[in-house]
Amino acid sequence: MAGVTDLGFRTVCRELSGCYTVTEMVSAKALCYQDKKSIPLLKLGEGEHPAAAQIFGSDPACMEQAAGIAAEVSGADIIDINMGCPVPKVAQSGDGSGLMRTPELAAKVVEAVVRGAGGRPVTVKFRLGWDKGSINCVEFAQMMEQAGASAVAVHGRTRKQMYAGEANWDYIRAVKEAVKVPVIANGDVFSPQDAVRILRYTGADMAMIGRGSFGNPWLLQQCTAAVEGKEIPALPPLAQRCDTAVRQFEINAAHKGEKIACLEARRHYAWYLKGVPYAGYYKEQIAGISTMEDIYRITAGIKRDLH
Repeated sequence: MAGVTDLGFRTVCRELSGCYTVTEMVSAKALCYQDKKSIPLLKLGEGEHPAAAQIFGSDPACMEQAAGIAAEVSGADIIDINMGCPVPKVAQSGDGSGLMRTPELAAKVVEAVVRGAGGRPVTVKFRLGWDKGSINCVEFAQMMEQAGASAVAVHGRTRKQMYAGEANWDYIRAVKEAVKVPVIANGDVFSPQDAVRILRYTGADMAMIGRGSFGNPWLLQQCTAAVEGKEIPALPPLAQRCDTAVRQFEINAAHKGEKIACLEARRHYAWYLKGVPYAGYYKEQIAGISTMEDIYRITAGIKRDLH
């Protein structure tokens, strides 16, 4: 979710659904070394509560300090620890899902973050295990609970799987049965019906949506309606979806500068057009976005030609 759940995207998600949001993951080392690029990643939107600031790392002392910095800078209600990131440069250095190979160290990290979080609840997100032969999510969850975690989120894949194959919800259910703290189920929620199924199947307390929301922040309100047994709102017309995308990019341009926001808008805008017939021409144009003026021009063309 790094590079996806930034301020602009979380803002439109929140406006559409009111759902609980989590920042991009931020390196504890970067916070401890006062890296200027990392601090803005923790900025929350106006009224973005409840929300969590997510940090990652494997050095307990550094994580304790980072938790305090993240809490102070963001004003977040919760500090979340990412022990699920499968990206090689993160996991193979012992951070992210690499911590699933060292459960005792992971527990020390949680204890440290609890000390540094200033009384805020601390949550932990992790996977099923490192690979198929070392699935340890149930014992791991129990250790995180004993270390002071207030809730755990479980992604139903191993680190080796990355995002391939199907998420295994059986293990999420096993975690739910093994701990007393709330459990958040994650993995393969791509439709409102998926949200209902994952909660019913696992018995989890909440469902977490990740890749399913890329270019589709309306999925959150649709899933909420489905879970509450209400009528599922239809996806708005394409013109309205484009307006939402533009609002996201405008927020990011104001927050991180036009150049960076426009470079990042290239993939986000392409996601918004996923499944739209005859959108190929505009996806090619989107790949070259460099200014907000480009975004406005392309949006006008989409509204004119694709509706």
